[in-house]
Amino acid sequence: MDRMEPCWTMDGFTLRPGRPEDAEAYYAQNFCPLDSEVARLTGSPAHFTREAVVSFYLNCLDADDRYDFLLIAPDGRIIGESVINEMDREARSANYRVCIFHAKECGRGIGTWMVKATRDFAFGDLRLHRLSLNVLSINPRAERVYRNAGFRREGVLRDAVRIDGAYADDILMAILEDEWHAIGK
Repeated sequence: MDRMEPCWTMDGFTLRPGRPEDAEAYYAQNFCPLDSEVARLTGSPAHFTREAVVSFYLNCLDADDRYDFLLIAPDGRIIGESVINEMDREARSANYRVCIFHAKECGRGIGTWMVKATRDFAFGDLRLHRLSLNVLSINPRAERVYRNAGFRREGVLRDAVRIDGAYADDILMAILEDEWHAIGK
C-alpha cells in the first residue's frame, strides 16, 4: 500500500512525515535531555539514550500501523511530533499522541494546529471511525486543546500515574467520525 505523504504549514511551521535522515536531529534537538516540564506533563523520563531514541524512531517509520509527523520550526529545528499509532484498519480506529518537545514553544497555538491537522488527516484521508488519546490530569492545557479539537472525555483512570511523588489521573478521550463531521473541520 502506498503511504500518503501530507504536509501542512502555518506561520512558518511545517508538519510533515518523519524521514530516516531526521533520526539524529530528532534525538539531538529534543532528547538529551527531554525538557523537564514536557517530561513531567507527559509522564516521560527526562533522559533517553541516543541508541534507544534513534532505533525507536527508525522502527516507527517502517511500521504500517502508524503515521509519524514531525513539527519543524521556521529555523529548521524539529520541535515536536504528532503521531497516529496502533491503527486497527478493520475497526477503523487508532490511538493519537502529540508533543511539543520544548515548553517555551507552547502556548502559541501550534499544538492546537497540529492536533486539528492530524485529526483531519485521520478522518478525511485515513477514513478512521475513532481516534483516541490519553492525557494526564496535571496537563489541563493539553486537555483543553483536545476538547477544542472535538475530543470528548470517555473515562478516567484515577491516580494511575505517579509523578514527582504525587498521583495523577490518566484521562481517556476520543473523537468519532460523526463528531468530526459535525464540527465542520
